Amino acid sequence: MSASERMSARELRAAIGLAGVFGLRMLGLFVILPVFALYAAGLEGGNDLTLVGVALGAYGLSQAILQIPFGRWSDRFGRKPLLYIGLGIFAAGSAIAGHAGSIQGVILGRILQGSGAVSAVAIAMAADLTREEHRTKVMAIIGVTIGASFAVSLVLGPWLGRIVGVDGIFYLTAALALLAIGVVARLPDPPAAAKGTVSGPIRIGQVLRDRELNRLNIGIFVLHAVLLSLWVTVPFDLVRIGLDAHEHWKVYALVLLGAALYVAPALHFGDRKGRSKPVFLLSIGIVAVSQVLLLVPAQSLIGIGMALLVFFAGFMFLEAALPAHVSRAAPAGGRGTAIAVYSTMQFLGAACGSALGGYLAQHWGRTSLLAVNLGLMIVWLIAAGGMRSYDVNSIRT
Repeated sequence: MSASERMSARELRAAIGLAGVFGLRMLGLFVILPVFALYAAGLEGGNDLTLVGVALGAYGLSQAILQIPFGRWSDRFGRKPLLYIGLGIFAAGSAIAGHAGSIQGVILGRILQGSGAVSAVAIAMAADLTREEHRTKVMAIIGVTIGASFAVSLVLGPWLGRIVGVDGIFYLTAALALLAIGVVARLPDPPAAAKGTVSGPIRIGQVLRDRELNRLNIGIFVLHAVLLSLWVTVPFDLVRIGLDAHEHWKVYALVLLGAALYVAPALHFGDRKGRSKPVFLLSIGIVAVSQVLLLVPAQSLIGIGMALLVFFAGFMFLEAALPAHVSRAAPAGGRGTAIAVYSTMQFLGAACGSALGGYLAQHWGRTSLLAVNLGLMIVWLIAAGGMRSYDVNSIRT
């Protein structure tokens, strides 16, 4: 293998470091998902499932509002300063959510958590620090780390909830954010040329008009809307069939281990020429099928487990593949802005999915929630039908 075919030490350091930043931050966001709906019942106002859904996705709303400003500011002022600011805000919001005694106080803390909108900044920095031929590997490392953080959080959440309580989980999240700041400080500095020299409405207008990017933006919106909506119903489903909340982690652990058996070979197979699109579309279909399986009225532990296994197989692949696709499709010189728009749609999907999921579950029942999820997945599958096949030779330069 020639030197150009291998990742340099600098690239590997950047990939591992930024994956660590994502992992620490996303672990803090995800770890409350499997336990919060049950915990919220003990908070003032926590019996309102609509407010529970809002609390789960509130961080997504502020993330959605601020992703583009943070991305553009990072193009102008540099990636690291914005990462420091964003992670500091995230830590403060986590502490406020931990101290809150009402669902409204948690919502406030979650909004502040999301105001540290650095996802696009971190992805753009990863692109800055890697060569084009290795960018897919780096984005895949980050995507897999996010998926792994999600997997770990589902296992740790019920366990930590029993040991330190959900308020303790929020405080732990603040500590993880501070640890991530230390990781950023040790990362290589992006080259000066990586700071975008083009700004203004023309650049963002070009990104917003790009059909290929729009397909990917629709996808990440739908994926995270469906993901967050499930946490309004799945914990209650497991309790309803007789599984104690502290035992939920066992289901999640088995499900995620099984899903990994699909993700690894799918990523490898999809990276070959001409195969990325079929695997991508298959994974969207798999997530859609999972919603059908969850709709089965006569639920059992095995039935719910199989539905979650199917869901996470598709979800983890798509979560890893989408950032790499966006980095390839982004126009030259506007990567920070393109990724910011993508991240905006990701977190907007989380906010809308959790709030709408809570509303539907409370007023129309879980069947309506899952039916809406299925409809969203079908819309995405249709939209993704016209996407390009993201092979190495199709990368924009």
